[in-house]
Amino acid sequence: MALPRQPHRVPVGDTDGFEPTPTRPVRVRARHLPIDTHFVPHRHLWAQLAYCASGMLQVVAARGLDASDEVTYIVPPSRAVWIAPGVRHAALALEAADFRTLYLHPDVSPPGWSTCRMIVVSDLLRELIPALDQAGGQPAREQALTLLVLDEIARADTQPLGVPMPHPETGDKRLRTLCEAVLHEPGDRATLAEWAGSVGASERTLARLFRAELGLSYPQWRQQAVLAHALPLLARGLPVGEVARRCGYASDSAFSAMFRTALGQSPTHFGPRARSTAD
Repeated sequence: MALPRQPHRVPVGDTDGFEPTPTRPVRVRARHLPIDTHFVPHRHLWAQLAYCASGMLQVVAARGLDASDEVTYIVPPSRAVWIAPGVRHAALALEAADFRTLYLHPDVSPPGWSTCRMIVVSDLLRELIPALDQAGGQPAREQALTLLVLDEIARADTQPLGVPMPHPETGDKRLRTLCEAVLHEPGDRATLAEWAGSVGASERTLARLFRAELGLSYPQWRQQAVLAHALPLLARGLPVGEVARRCGYASDSAFSAMFRTALGQSPTHFGPRARSTAD
């Protein structure tokens, strides 16, 4: 039940030159992020698609513009997080990552996308992002690629893989400490009773806080955390047995059964071999 270390916080940086406009509604900002790079909480007037061509990100965002609680997303290269305009968010590089931020003018947001969500990055969108990044100075090509990017985003499948978190200021500090520790080490299968001594709250109090602040029981919440941790490992090609072990499961079959129940597909469906076969 080890508590996580505090990452190094850095400012967001200047967005001049990348702000989307009605005539250039999608801008791509490419950066390499060393491990543990942490962008402090901030917000934009525009929408954002947080995506990494390699590596892994953790994105923490408010549920919506006026929401008081947060959702944490673990983002492998096969996924991206849509952050609605004005929503407070932060990002952490869990691995060294080639970060590709898409800034999108509010006028081109898909209808109804007023909250954050995780989307599946299609093969076409994966190729369009660097192409758009390199299209500067070619207005006709940039316009054509922009239309394709917007269409792919609007058509993308979504996955309910966010992990709700207590609000950093108004949420219960003991609950947030527990949640951050589980996200840091999801293979630790400590019970609420075992966590109680570490965070300074009784088992009954912690159970009540999970329901009151996150709307889930502890087992339901932990399952979301495990799924968020497992997907990037599977996408990197780790064997199912190794991923199951890292997530605290004693057997592959129990882990696979949980995965099928939650996502409707086996863990192997999310590995690189399955994607290459589909290609």
